[in-house]
Amino acid sequence: MTTPQMQSSDITKKPDTKTRLRLWLRLLKLSSSIEGELRKRLRDDHGTTLPRFDVMAALYRYPDGLRMSDLSDHLRVSNGNVTGILDRLTEEELALRVAIPGDRRAHLACLTPKGRDVFSDLAKFHENWINDLLHRLSMEEAETVSALLEQALASQERA
Repeated sequence: MTTPQMQSSDITKKPDTKTRLRLWLRLLKLSSSIEGELRKRLRDDHGTTLPRFDVMAALYRYPDGLRMSDLSDHLRVSNGNVTGILDRLTEEELALRVAIPGDRRAHLACLTPKGRDVFSDLAKFHENWINDLLHRLSMEEAETVSALLEQALASQERA
């Protein structure tokens, strides 16, 4: 049995929780919709996948390379997922894996110059697709939403 004080507290919290729940569901729906469209465009227009794009994007940001474990942590996926993608990128001469001296088990992954060029071209398409998909937001609205999401992310990281 709950106390009257708890019931009153629950009643005052419900509108906040419902509003935040609706926000989460809308964010999820938008994110899923955009991700689905990106997957389709990458596959249909460029014969590639979103996970492959994500691996290349991470490596592009680190020209000196990333340890395989850091790459999988960065992407929040298993080492096995990253290894499979990196194997294919290596076969296509878009990436390479270099042993780290003094650590027999660790490897550094990086894009080759060809891989950097391929990713650079893909990134331009990606940027334009995102712009197309979110074109109904004005620049001011986009900046406001972005700032609010940054604030929410910072709050999550502190927690």
